[in-house]
Amino acid sequence: MRRTLFAVFACLVLGVAGFFIFGASIAEGLMNRVTPSRIVPLSPRARALHASLQIADMHADTLLWQRDLLDRGSRGQVDLPRLEQGNVALQIFSSVTKTPRHQNYDANEGDTDNITLLSVAQRQPMRTWGSLLERSLWHAGKLEKAERGSKGRLRILRSGDDVRRLMVERLAGSDTIGALLSVEGLHDLEGKAENLDRLYAAGFRMGGIAHFFDNELGGSIHGLAKGGLTPFGRRMVRAMEARGMIVDVAHSSHQTVAEVLAMARRPVVSSHGGVQATCKGNRNLTDAEIRGIARTGGVVGIGYWDAAVCDISPRGIAAAIAHVRDLVGIAHVGLGSDFDGAVTTAFDTAQLAQITQALVDRGFSDGEIAAVMGGNVIRLLEQGLPPQSASRGSVPAPPTADGI
Repeated sequence: MRRTLFAVFACLVLGVAGFFIFGASIAEGLMNRVTPSRIVPLSPRARALHASLQIADMHADTLLWQRDLLDRGSRGQVDLPRLEQGNVALQIFSSVTKTPRHQNYDANEGDTDNITLLSVAQRQPMRTWGSLLERSLWHAGKLEKAERGSKGRLRILRSGDDVRRLMVERLAGSDTIGALLSVEGLHDLEGKAENLDRLYAAGFRMGGIAHFFDNELGGSIHGLAKGGLTPFGRRMVRAMEARGMIVDVAHSSHQTVAEVLAMARRPVVSSHGGVQATCKGNRNLTDAEIRGIARTGGVVGIGYWDAAVCDISPRGIAAAIAHVRDLVGIAHVGLGSDFDGAVTTAFDTAQLAQITQALVDRGFSDGEIAAVMGGNVIRLLEQGLPPQSASRGSVPAPPTADGI
């Protein structure tokens, strides 16, 4: 009997130990996959052009996972060595704080959460186990730690001046990569307006209204009600604009997108996704939504996974990019990979020249390719982020009640 009890106890101990040691890495290995079967040889023109580009990607979920950003990983799609190999100048890192159990693209409730278990499995501080805000602050801390350990190879950007300075340095030969913090769904505010100041102080400069469920700000295209902005959501859109934070409508319901665009006073982005014209899917943008984002001066980020483009080959991605260009002009389309966002892609960030090749093959000019691969996003950030004087120290004042 004692031996049986001991054996059961030993199995439990081993099971718990295995969960903490291997559970998170196994989960990521299954979710963030690369299937490089459609990689094509690079032409001399594409290779030389890619090396000259300033590349910017609007969305990667790398901070969610238990990996050292400074080490080249054997799983996932983004880390600093692969960013360097892909010639990336600027990567926006998103903070994912909550996803519903049995997550799907059609209808999700918001009363369950997968990230709690992941936070425990990854041995994050206990404060992150029950607080969405603390999870975002933890992600910001991870990026700051990577910056400190990078010996100048990685730099967090907080202002338009920071972006301009980085680009000047890179044109002069620097290899430093810029990193900017975003939030995937502002449910991490936990319903409190003052938490936006805490996110801003931690370095967050972009925020999506919703993710995979309806929240206190507005409807998700994957939620149950799929409604529009709430009064709190309208207040937060105005507060973000006042602080120079970029408003992101990716994952938002069609009604929420329409209402954000109707009230926007600054450029709006859809950081990652696809377009209905080349890939039917509930979360992809209609032509009317693309035109609305362009009217604000914003940028549509095209993703690389199946639900975004229906064809994950570089050629399929280029087709979606071409549709946005043909509809509203080259100035309003960019890259929004969703790397490390539980997606399967045909390449990782080290192989971004595959997109350059696909755009060359589709007949894009060198200037158009430079705009798509990073120029448009860099321009938006230089012009849309707060000036240097407002990015450090005190948080900009929120709007008055008349502006809400």
